[in-house]
Amino acid sequence: MAPYETAELPPRIFQKISSLIYEKAGIELKNGKQALVSARLGKKLREAGCHSYEEYLSRIEADGTGESLIALIDALTTNYTSFLRERSHFDYLRKILPAMASQGAGLRGALDIWCAAASTGEEPYTLAISAAEALGSEAYSRCRILATDISTRVLATARCGIYPAERMTEIPKDWLAKYWLRGEGTSQGMCKVKPEIARMVEFRRLNLIEQFSHPRAFPVVFCRNVMIYFDKSTQERVVSRISRFLAPGGYLFVGHSESLSGIAHALDCVAPAVYRKRGAES
Repeated sequence: MAPYETAELPPRIFQKISSLIYEKAGIELKNGKQALVSARLGKKLREAGCHSYEEYLSRIEADGTGESLIALIDALTTNYTSFLRERSHFDYLRKILPAMASQGAGLRGALDIWCAAASTGEEPYTLAISAAEALGSEAYSRCRILATDISTRVLATARCGIYPAERMTEIPKDWLAKYWLRGEGTSQGMCKVKPEIARMVEFRRLNLIEQFSHPRAFPVVFCRNVMIYFDKSTQERVVSRISRFLAPGGYLFVGHSESLSGIAHALDCVAPAVYRKRGAES
């Protein structure tokens, strides 16, 4: 039997990994997740040539570049997403964007949207297309989508902007015709986002619990289906940080399975899972 097949995840090592992931990413790995952690890190052990989790963890702690830690976080994060997920949010966005554009929301008329859990790109591309639907060609020059995620692995997929056709079933047919290219030959069965939409989106790795800067306030922030992995104290820190980057009167969209109840914030709920920052423009 190969030495890697005998590796087990001792409870004390699980606790060390849990503490490390919580400290560095704010993700809470509760008891009962040992099997998930063991399954996802088994491949990492083999790739690193480690014979135990202790050895693997020691290598992460000794890696001054931080790349091993990023790889660990990549392995332990779940990145489920889809086009037009929780569709009502995109309907709501298309209603509010024209008024924002007419008021010149943002510095120098820019309309910056932050997609704070971009995953493999379906959400930020849906945001860009929604902006184009709401504003027409004006969106291409005025709207910029900052798409961030903690996982370098999913961001690499997102930047390509290429998806199997079976992933596109929720997209309206007219959107497919206007904003997507269908693959031919060896690329048959694949769809690629058109260049004018791709240029609206900038992908960047970002850990939500680390420091962040942006030259303009965001009139819209989507941070959906990520705070469910945080405890209340981390949720409060993340919402507070996002609020500082949200323009007065700006909107924060969270997942329908998420709520800001029980944490301190200066936002008003204006629709299901939609919050608005108080201020002069509200």
